[in-house]
Amino acid sequence: MTYSTEDHKALKDTYASRRYFNKFARITEHLTHVAAQRAAEGAFDETDAKVLTRYLSEITHTFRALSMKYLLVGRDTGQHFGSLSMDTVESGFPVFNELLVMANDAQQAEQHLQHMPGTADLKDQMLRAIIGDREVPTKLQFALSQRLYYEELSKGDLFWAQNHPQARWVENLTEGRKRFLVHWAVYDSQINLPTIYLMDVEDSGKTGLPKDERRWPEVQAHLMGQSLGGLKLVTIAKGFDESFDDLHPKRLRRFHVGPMYSSAYTHQTGPIRQVLDVARSPEGADWALAWTLEELNSERVQHQKSGWFSTVEREVFALDPFSGRGVDTGATRTERSIILPQRPYQVLEELNPPGFANVNKYVVSPQGRVLSY
Repeated sequence: MTYSTEDHKALKDTYASRRYFNKFARITEHLTHVAAQRAAEGAFDETDAKVLTRYLSEITHTFRALSMKYLLVGRDTGQHFGSLSMDTVESGFPVFNELLVMANDAQQAEQHLQHMPGTADLKDQMLRAIIGDREVPTKLQFALSQRLYYEELSKGDLFWAQNHPQARWVENLTEGRKRFLVHWAVYDSQINLPTIYLMDVEDSGKTGLPKDERRWPEVQAHLMGQSLGGLKLVTIAKGFDESFDDLHPKRLRRFHVGPMYSSAYTHQTGPIRQVLDVARSPEGADWALAWTLEELNSERVQHQKSGWFSTVEREVFALDPFSGRGVDTGATRTERSIILPQRPYQVLEELNPPGFANVNKYVVSPQGRVLSY
């Protein structure tokens, strides 16, 4: 393994690369279980849970595609195709550029598939090489891995660098007023993490938001332009509220999926690093994943003059009242969670580092069940 930059690692070893993707396949599966558990606890409603599960599934599909792309990394394939670059210090996830390249590859996936031998043909050639020529068909294995990569891309349902806003009707509130759930997601380029946004919006316009040919494109462009991890929720919500007089953001939530900590791959500092070092867990159980939810709620509505004879509604948002932290965080509340296997959790409880008393713990048992503590 070599470092491409001080903070990024290129996984050039076959074993290390496959172990990394196998680890993430398990982690992303556990994430969907956590979302289901949160729904069962009443933290999410059914619509929220469906939207979150969909994004988490798309993250799973993205990792599956990348695992196919880099399946033969470190082997002599006769082709130089690079290696996965991951953020070892901040996130434990692939770097942002990996998703940009993947999006470009997806645009040309069908063209590649048309000019590549089929899966059955490649497997047949591999068998002939193994049985007839008694050689390891590395180049054919590479060709098959690339075909499988483009097949995954052509299926879609992947988590991209930008996942544009969509709107789901929730209910009709009164005559001429509807409620929608607007959701979108990005892969934050500054911290290399998937970030998911959910916004409850009341629409007092004449045409329902997703069918409004004027407002909906403007809303989509506005929200994508504001989807920066460095922006506070209150900044995003106020900007939206002031830009659209007949759209009223009642609640805005932002989910940060990660960082992922692993004693085998990442170099983050802090209590979790110590926990993993002390736990000395076996392969597959030497990880922890953080999950953060920021939530901003409208506290009340005030009316402001608009022109000579009309007024518009403006939301007044509730900030966290404790110790003035809401002013710093720009949110009504922040909820932190961590998902980790049983052995690291036991060490976490024994060490009891400061700052973890109010963190939700989701523990993965050896049988794969997710338990809440």
